[in-house]
Amino acid sequence: MNATVKPGKAGPAGQAAKAGKPERPRRTRTVRTAGGLSLRLDLRAVLAGALLLAVAAAAAVALIGSGDFPMTPSEVLATLTGGGTTGQEFIVHELRLPRVLVGLLVGAAFGLGGAVFQAVSRNPLGSPDMLGLSQGSSVGALVVIVWFHGAPFAVAVGAVVGGVATGVAIFLLAWKRGVHGYRFILVGIGAAAMLYAVVLYLLTKSTIYDAARATTWMTGSLSGRDWSQVGPLAAVCAVLVPVVLLCARPLRMLEMGDDAAAALGVRTERVRITALLAAVVLVAAGTAAAGPIAFVALTAPQLARRLTRSPGPNLLPAALMGAALLVGADWAAQRLFGADQLPVGVVTGVLGGGYLLWLLVVERRAGRV
Repeated sequence: MNATVKPGKAGPAGQAAKAGKPERPRRTRTVRTAGGLSLRLDLRAVLAGALLLAVAAAAAVALIGSGDFPMTPSEVLATLTGGGTTGQEFIVHELRLPRVLVGLLVGAAFGLGGAVFQAVSRNPLGSPDMLGLSQGSSVGALVVIVWFHGAPFAVAVGAVVGGVATGVAIFLLAWKRGVHGYRFILVGIGAAAMLYAVVLYLLTKSTIYDAARATTWMTGSLSGRDWSQVGPLAAVCAVLVPVVLLCARPLRMLEMGDDAAAALGVRTERVRITALLAAVVLVAAGTAAAGPIAFVALTAPQLARRLTRSPGPNLLPAALMGAALLVGADWAAQRLFGADQLPVGVVTGVLGGGYLLWLLVVERRAGRV
């Protein structure tokens, strides 16, 4: 039994053939399993995933070793395996490791969520940043901060509730005999604009202390993260990441169109609802843990697809790319600006804004916008 679907001539290979360019076959390898099943693996995608995993691990080690008490990578690895001094173990296990784990988990959640949104909307601009989920989480968090002066845990709960409620509302408003890409995008952009207005209103009604607290949260930062954020976020990812990954093959078939996917046995609306709900909760949980860090969910799936050159949503590479991007950006925020350490949301905002402008130029030249 073959576990892959060969792309038709509408894909990149077909376009190259029409342009008169020689068609380059993809290097694949068939792996046989017990029970007579066989899986065909795309070697480039596998190698790209391994590379992204290595980059994320290297960035994590570098970030753990950064700070007022610098440590070499060998010292970090020795401490993680129980061979460090008492001071090194305290610094790594109590101060820096939780921050890095939150960064990896949040980056993976944003990358995976962004890949699902772009696959469902069939638009490279479809991401939680553009479709109102980040703004909905911000409204939920600011309501708790401004009106109830809540503790950090209450702010996190408010962010999750706001993000999930926004995602459900956008899905229901975009529903008309199913969810279609452009309608989903337009409803999300409208919701984002309205929710941003609510954010500004809440800021005008806040005290100076609450406004400063709210602005710091909305910038997005990994500073001060501890084990209390790691546990709930890891539990959410452990439950929902496998759910999303199980939707990878149906989402890839949906790119051929609903009729073709339904003919192949895909329950189109069930797949969309399952994948979107899981992605909404993942993004809301990540936002609750670190704030609405900009552009990771937008750029990670696109960069992963360009790296793998593979059709489909590329869910696992997108998650690995998101983790590597966020941890690498946090390292840059700490090390590249001298004594003025920046919140990681500032770095991702600058880099992601530049990428968005480049993407718009490319899409315009291709006649898609």
